[in-house]
Amino acid sequence: MDRYRSVFISDVHLGSADCQAEYLLDFLDNVECETLYLVGDIIDLIAMQRRVHFPDSHQAIVRKILDIAASGTRVIYVPGNHDEFLRHFCGQTLSGIELRQKAIHTTADGRRFVVCHGDQFDQVVRCSPLMLLVGDRAHGLLLRLNRWFNAWRRLRRKPYWSLAAWVKTRIGKARSFIRRFEMAALTVAERGNYDGFICGHIHSAGFLRSAEGLYCNDGDWVEHCTALVERANGRLEILHWSEEPRLVEREPDAPAPEFERGPRPVIDALTPAFIEQVNAEPK
Repeated sequence: MDRYRSVFISDVHLGSADCQAEYLLDFLDNVECETLYLVGDIIDLIAMQRRVHFPDSHQAIVRKILDIAASGTRVIYVPGNHDEFLRHFCGQTLSGIELRQKAIHTTADGRRFVVCHGDQFDQVVRCSPLMLLVGDRAHGLLLRLNRWFNAWRRLRRKPYWSLAAWVKTRIGKARSFIRRFEMAALTVAERGNYDGFICGHIHSAGFLRSAEGLYCNDGDWVEHCTALVERANGRLEILHWSEEPRLVEREPDAPAPEFERGPRPVIDALTPAFIEQVNAEPK
């Protein structure tokens, strides 16, 4: 059993056929923590409007999270855009799970991070409507291909490997969008005098460090099967969990190269009102 101070997971998408539920359940069975953050899109209410897909493995994850909360672990649920309905209950505690619009997490070494799903940045980091439509349909196709590809790999006794993630890393526009998203989230946290930002939403686990702060994305359990974990000393890491669990990345000690070349790269406008809204006190 691996023990961490805090664990952050998001974008599980329970209720959709693309959820890698078995891997997440194995992760939760083998990890203990003081605080578990559910950083949005845990349940995919949008997918369930089209077709309900909630097999035993999905129900087992719900039961496991309830058991974790009942065992004394603090569980904080910050809803996302696919489970947005739950935002109506923010400020309440249901079955031992605290629902919050956002959270402020303080690491063991004293750093303060904003924790929210990240869909707030959709209004400032934009794609054209055409690209959004094409991208959404292409992503759906990639996820279907990912299911078929990994079913074939299992038959050959090979471990999980994300075809969808591999394709996306080779598309220039996708990489550009991810970087602009990371820049926006990091900039908002810095302007709110926080040490960093923790989120999900874009299904791309990773870190981005500047001289003033640290952006962290815990990834997803649809394509990458990743979680962000905090060790007892406050250091943050990203884990991948499937047949072959492994450490993916440790938080960097030095700023990313683009921060060393002068002014920060231009991102879409972040208005003072938007920055204040994201950094407002959580409820």
